[in-house]
Amino acid sequence: MWGLVRLLLAWLGGWGCMGHLAAPARAWAGSRGHPGPALLRTRRSWVWNQFFVIEEYAGPEPVLIGKLHSDVDRGEGRTKYLLTGEGAGTVFVIDEATGNIHVTKSLDREEKAQYVLLAQAVDRASNRPLEPPSEFIIKVQDINDNPPIFPLGPYHATVPEMSNVGTSVIQVTAHDADDPSYGNSAKLVYTILDGLPFFSVDPQTGVVRTAIPNMDRETQEEFLVVIQAKDMGGHMGGLSGSTTVTVTLSDVNDNPPKFPQSLYQFSVVETAGPGTLVGRLRAQDPDLGDNALMAYSILDGEGSEAFSISTDSQGRDGLLTVRKPLDFETRRSYSFRVEATNTLIDPAYLRRGPFKDVASVRVAVQDAPEPPAFTQAAYLLAVPENKAPGTLVGQISAADLDSPASPIRYSILPHSDPERCFSIEPEDGTIRTATLLDREARVWHNLTVLATELDSSAQASRVQVAIQTLDENDNAPQLAEPYDTFVCDSAAPGQLIQVIRALDRDEDGNSSRVSFQGPLGPDANFTIRDNRDGSASLLLPSRPAPPRQAPYLVPIELWDWGHPALSSTATVTVSVCRCRPDGSVASCRPEAQLSATGLSTGALLAIVTCVGALLALVVLFVALRRQKQEALMVLEEEDVRENIITYDDEGGGEEDTEAFDITALQNPDGAAPPAPGPATRRDVLP
Repeated sequence: MWGLVRLLLAWLGGWGCMGHLAAPARAWAGSRGHPGPALLRTRRSWVWNQFFVIEEYAGPEPVLIGKLHSDVDRGEGRTKYLLTGEGAGTVFVIDEATGNIHVTKSLDREEKAQYVLLAQAVDRASNRPLEPPSEFIIKVQDINDNPPIFPLGPYHATVPEMSNVGTSVIQVTAHDADDPSYGNSAKLVYTILDGLPFFSVDPQTGVVRTAIPNMDRETQEEFLVVIQAKDMGGHMGGLSGSTTVTVTLSDVNDNPPKFPQSLYQFSVVETAGPGTLVGRLRAQDPDLGDNALMAYSILDGEGSEAFSISTDSQGRDGLLTVRKPLDFETRRSYSFRVEATNTLIDPAYLRRGPFKDVASVRVAVQDAPEPPAFTQAAYLLAVPENKAPGTLVGQISAADLDSPASPIRYSILPHSDPERCFSIEPEDGTIRTATLLDREARVWHNLTVLATELDSSAQASRVQVAIQTLDENDNAPQLAEPYDTFVCDSAAPGQLIQVIRALDRDEDGNSSRVSFQGPLGPDANFTIRDNRDGSASLLLPSRPAPPRQAPYLVPIELWDWGHPALSSTATVTVSVCRCRPDGSVASCRPEAQLSATGLSTGALLAIVTCVGALLALVVLFVALRRQKQEALMVLEEEDVRENIITYDDEGGGEEDTEAFDITALQNPDGAAPPAPGPATRRDVLP
């Protein structure tokens, strides 16, 4: 039935939309190349609407889709219809006599949506055009024959756990190859086939959102959501396609740490030194990454004095280590509490806290067995400088003398290698460089290597490892000191001015020879002569140096004979000075004088005179001060009777034998204390 309907639609579409050729007013005789009287014809315009053919028609073929007809065709069989253009003769054929156009095969609109053809009516006998050619279009009419597809599927998305309802997860997009401008063949509606009730999808946009609150990653981390896209607006009979969305819940810090046990018991040998690992504690946290990082601390002072706890490099385990030496005879066990706390806490989830937990720890101290023994009392190793990190230095070895023997693990004590210049393989004791070494900065490195039994971290021995840095030629020679010298303006040509010495920081033997080279050319003011013993002579040239106020700056190039050879450039300052007959400097720039001149005789006399005057002033001052003190002493020794002294004692007159002795006033220091008696009062006047 549907095939008949589609055939009818094709027939009606072809006949209803085809164009017709109008009849001419007069026969059109003559054309280019054929002389004859030209006949006039009425002006006409071609009007061609679109022909339609339903795609993927499966009925009897060929199918009539339209008819061409010209007004000059009077049914006499003299008119022939021609069809050219896209698909002419293969997909579309025309009956030359009737002008009927047929399609010969099933067409696919998604492969080609329209065909452009050219129709023409010609005289059958002479093939002369009866009408000008006309272009028209045959469109392939769409049917719903393509299901929706998801070109970017399958999808993967991530959303934080505990997200609120309606949080956007991802947007999926389907494409339908059918014609979106015709019917509902390309109108899509999205639905969820699998993934309910956790997620929902917007029917029009394809945006996937969370549908329930408090989705917990620790309960289910991954969800598989199946999304369907259906055309025809989702109505019955439409085609559909589906895709999958793998949704992963990302972690948030919504779980506090929890110790899996309330009590941890460890043991440690009494000989374990500070820093020795006692044991590991791990508080379980189901969160991931930074949300599971923890810090550990000892709550009790008893434990914090003997032990310390830190977090490992992964931020998960608590490493309990010895803090101070232990004594089995003094104390055999320690009990304390350890707390684990999340280092990163999200304020949004504080209601699920507190984000910490406490566990008890008991450490038993054990008596010490014999530690490992090294094969040598000390090790002497060497490595060249400037080698790449990871260069092999040497190997040390130790053995456990106990039975059964325990595997040994090696480590370098940090205090013996503060710059972290070396590393050691824990299993076999192989020492390698960790940084570039410089012999000129440090020749010897004295390491302390610790060998520890794997079965008991307290079983450890130490050994000294001396590593010598061997020299390579990596330093250019330099002048031994800054040279600032002078030359007399009367000096003879070729005179020696200064002997210059070089210094090479490399070890002797690597750069045993240093060469010099000074200014070259006839205009050089000075000459450098290499003495070939690490020194050079600065000489005047064959002509004298002209006098000048500013000093000369003589450039000198130095290079060693190492492999590869290194070089540098230095400058020697030379001032031209006026000299006395004995060769001493008479006048020169201050910076060119190599020795300080002595003081003149007049200056010395002036200094002596000033010093003598200062001494005389000091003696005079002392004499005046002493004279003033003597005058004060004479006044103090005058008769004290010149003073009026009042006493409140009452006496008995002349018969009072206890009266005051006048000699007490004359000699107060030598007077005897008065004898006890009745209180008297007397005023004594001179």
